[in-house]
Amino acid sequence: MANPIIPPALQLGDTIAIVATARKVNQQEIQPCIDYYIEKGFKVLLGDYIYSEHFQFAGDDNHRAHDLQKMLDDATVKAIICARGGYGTVRIIDQLNFDKFVQNPKWLIGFSDITVLHNHLHNLGFASLHGPMAVNYIQESDSIFQIASQNLEDTYHIITGQNISYNFSSNIYNKTGEAEGIIVGGNLSVLYSMSGSVSDINTDGKILFLEDLDEYLYHLDRMIQWIDRSGKLKNLQALIIGDMGQMKNLDPNKPFGQTAEEIIYHTAKKYNYPICFGFPAGHGKVNSPIVLGTKVSIDIGEKESRVIVK
Repeated sequence: MANPIIPPALQLGDTIAIVATARKVNQQEIQPCIDYYIEKGFKVLLGDYIYSEHFQFAGDDNHRAHDLQKMLDDATVKAIICARGGYGTVRIIDQLNFDKFVQNPKWLIGFSDITVLHNHLHNLGFASLHGPMAVNYIQESDSIFQIASQNLEDTYHIITGQNISYNFSSNIYNKTGEAEGIIVGGNLSVLYSMSGSVSDINTDGKILFLEDLDEYLYHLDRMIQWIDRSGKLKNLQALIIGDMGQMKNLDPNKPFGQTAEEIIYHTAKKYNYPICFGFPAGHGKVNSPIVLGTKVSIDIGEKESRVIVK
């Protein structure tokens, strides 16, 4: 596969679209994101049905597909920020046509359920941004959506053409070493759900990034066994594990016996490549943006690790 195409950097005055492909949102939740980009000098365009409600979804499947298709097709839109995750993107992915996107690629930004779009775009040959969604621009300390303001600035820097690097503390389960390669992946549960579909990804020769939230430990182990037995761990350049928060036992009186990190480490340690735990990205209060589908360099040390997003 040729190196994926990186969307053009945004210029002042460009249009950024916000669409809801999964769970419903309201204006109060995304207004800080709208204000942020207007203050930065951009125009903001909202999906026609962004505040629609259909049970837990932001409108029915046709409404959500309509909004995303409209922004994919609009050549004046230079970036699309997904409003929030939850569940629902996989229900519309096969309704979408990417022909006009291929002619005029643009940044697609989000994480969690948006992993569906990231991996689908990777298979089409395009990079995308795993990072904050519109609901994450709320800066109330008690908000479940709040993330570090630096992550919002890093997102802005990336889509306007700047390179980013991250330094963070090493983890006791790390396997030290250096690697370089195209980074792919995202939310483990979503990757698991796309197995065998046209949106499934080939990880051979790549750096695989995984994160997840609020899973039973036995279910996490099931997914790790799948990802190993499917061959996706075998031929990596490196494995990067992000936030694995709020993991739990099905029965507190009968613990699974391993933490999330231990489950992953004991499965992947047999392979001869670096493994990095604790990368600050995922569902935590720190969600460092990563350009999926592009080349990154990593240096996993005993005390500190570094990832350079090129």
